[in-house]
Amino acid sequence: MGSIFARAALLAVALHGSLALAATPNQVLAGLRGFFARTARDDGSFSPGIDPQYRGMSDSAYSDLAAVTYAVTLHKTFGWKLPHEEATRRFLLSRQRPNGDFFNVAGTVDPGSAEGRVYNTTQGIVALRALGVKPRYDSLRVFEEIGDYKTLPAYFTSFFPLAYLAYGQPIPAEADRRIRATMRQAPDGYLNDHIAATFHAAHYCRLVGEPTPMADRSVERALRDQKSDGSWLLNFPARDRHATFDAVFTLRQLGHGRAECQAAIEKAARWALACRNSDGGFGHFPGSASDADANYFQIGVLVMAGFLRPVDPLPPDAHLLSWGHLMPVAGADGAKNVESLHR
Repeated sequence: MGSIFARAALLAVALHGSLALAATPNQVLAGLRGFFARTARDDGSFSPGIDPQYRGMSDSAYSDLAAVTYAVTLHKTFGWKLPHEEATRRFLLSRQRPNGDFFNVAGTVDPGSAEGRVYNTTQGIVALRALGVKPRYDSLRVFEEIGDYKTLPAYFTSFFPLAYLAYGQPIPAEADRRIRATMRQAPDGYLNDHIAATFHAAHYCRLVGEPTPMADRSVERALRDQKSDGSWLLNFPARDRHATFDAVFTLRQLGHGRAECQAAIEKAARWALACRNSDGGFGHFPGSASDADANYFQIGVLVMAGFLRPVDPLPPDAHLLSWGHLMPVAGADGAKNVESLHR
């Protein structure tokens, strides 16, 4: 009986994927916008899913600032007005303390922990920048007060230059030196034996406009690690929920337009489409519930693959919208003078 149920479940996922793959770009965008309309709250925030009892997955479960930041990011990506845009500005400003910290009210992260302070403050700065608003209080104090960067997760490295640049300043030389000291690559170019930390190192280097060390080796491993379904879900999904986005960014930025990288990205886009649900939202993998966090990362894959087109012209500082889905592609040396974009 168990094998019958397993085959039935696989068939259901396959059917779900085939229906999602039939969607046109316009249908995907209309469905996504409808999802946002149904999850928008009057106070300007967004719920993690359509079901009022849904508590989120990954970032949206970690902090209630994630859903609103990713909603802002995607609305600006496609040139849409937020359902309650002025209320969203007020909501984000209300989530900052006089000491500079942005904080979550719901979610699993402790807002007073180093992780919580860095995560929430980065998301708050990025969202307000996209909305054309400065934080009320000096936000960079949060990053200056972090003592040992090694106590943060390996995938927090690019939070620092993203937050500084979104605030309007380059990352200080001493902070840059200390963070780079934590980014230790293996002979295959990967950090922490995982695409997430590797992606954040590549994102870090792109933000500061420098080549990514061992870029070709990182690309080769990413190509080897792609699964036959187009994803990078190599481990238990809790660890790899963002892995496909991370790998696509890495291949796009470091692959120098190689045909095998483009083919891998197109395959990843087909997998991302298979994560689309009938409510217009996206899950973290085919058959999983639509989620505010998954919306950003799956849509980011589809934008980087060219399936979805962002607004033209791009919004100001498009490379600072969340995790680089609109980042200009690096040159042949793996770097580009991103600083010129801030002038």
